[in-house]
Amino acid sequence: MSTTSGESTGLVCCDLDGVIWRGDEPIEAAIAGVAELRAAGVRVAFVSNNSSQPIRDVAAKLERLGVATDPADVLTSALAAARLLAQSLAPGAPVLVCAGPGVTEALVAEGLQPVDRPPAEAVVVGFHRSFDFDELDRASRAIREGARFISANLDATYPVPGGLMPGSGAITAAVAVASGRQPEVAGKPEAPMVDLVRARLGSHGIVVGDRPSSDGALADALGWPFALVLTGVTAAVAPPGGEAIPDPAPPFVGDDLGALVPALLSALANSA
Repeated sequence: MSTTSGESTGLVCCDLDGVIWRGDEPIEAAIAGVAELRAAGVRVAFVSNNSSQPIRDVAAKLERLGVATDPADVLTSALAAARLLAQSLAPGAPVLVCAGPGVTEALVAEGLQPVDRPPAEAVVVGFHRSFDFDELDRASRAIREGARFISANLDATYPVPGGLMPGSGAITAAVAVASGRQPEVAGKPEAPMVDLVRARLGSHGIVVGDRPSSDGALADALGWPFALVLTGVTAAVAPPGGEAIPDPAPPFVGDDLGALVPALLSALANSA
């Protein structure tokens, strides 16, 4: 699998939360696994449902953990949500942000105008720690008044050291109940993220993730193999707020990304 020309010999798309890190805590075997894949000439990109942080901040966090990454190789559900809206809204259209700065950045990059209260032509809901009643009131009111309702993703939880914390799906559920509407979903495994991955990363690869319902379903939608790691929300028996290993199991299941590297390299070699 090694190359002398610097050309990639395959693509591995890794999730971040629960695959590369848990909160601010790196998963060391995964860091080593990325290095091993890259040493073999594999392009490693990152596709995350966490919309909260700007892309350069995500790339900078990877850099601090020893995973140097071009920001162009980081895709998040914020990018998918902004791209989805830009396809139908006029430039400068107001979009209410019930999410973190990653969504604000993505909307501005697409020529849309982030706002924090109605009126708005759309509302984007994503994970952020500052969510409160006033924000729930503003977002749900805008949707009831006719704004388009976009959720970055429906992941109920994200893995952190010591357990799980509420995710974008939990915040989305609150807004959906208060507004009486169900959202369009931009992130994994829905079509906006599928289209973004194909446009930015290509048509062939392997998806690595910790959540079968989003990462595994993204792999299915792309027609790519899925590699499930057990460093995040999935276990043999589903933990509260997490998921169980599917039956039948995905093509690759491992304790962590590092443990899967030999099988991934072999699969990429056989598909070349």
